[in-house]
Amino acid sequence: MLNNISDRFYKWTTGWLVLVLLVLDVFFNGFLLPLIQGMMQDGKGGVQPLDLMMFSAPSKIFEMIGRYDRIFYRNVELSVDIIYPIVYLFFFGLLISWLFERGFSPANPIRKFNVLPAGAWLFDLLENITIVSLLAVYPSQPVVLAWVLILFSHIKWLFAGGSILLILIGLIMAIKNGFKKQG
Repeated sequence: MLNNISDRFYKWTTGWLVLVLLVLDVFFNGFLLPLIQGMMQDGKGGVQPLDLMMFSAPSKIFEMIGRYDRIFYRNVELSVDIIYPIVYLFFFGLLISWLFERGFSPANPIRKFNVLPAGAWLFDLLENITIVSLLAVYPSQPVVLAWVLILFSHIKWLFAGGSILLILIGLIMAIKNGFKKQG
């Protein structure tokens, strides 16, 4: 299955599609997500989405849930935070593929790592499901579910960080080869 995803990323990779996905990614990160985060503020500041709370204990997660407009946050998780992971999945996957086509020969096994963004996407969706579940059961505070959220968040960020590292490796190799397709 991963080989199939990898091959499809290479098949779909075009410079213009990567640029369109870049514009969408910038729209989400530069406008829409900060706007939503601003709308989540409770007047006291310090409120941030659970997706961005690294190294938080379950008690902090439940404290934040108590401060949210839970219906608004649930709706964001079930709309914007379903669409955005799809955008970054294809942006990162196709960008890595585009750079790797120019940085590595077709026989190089590193080229199969263009599927790494799929891990970030999968764990982001699992994280979203967990957030929606926590919002739905509040004021109940299932600590195990909070720990599951923490686990999914950390795994998502490991995959996202790995994807960014692959982009940097691909960029260096593509520059080294003058951005010429290899093979």
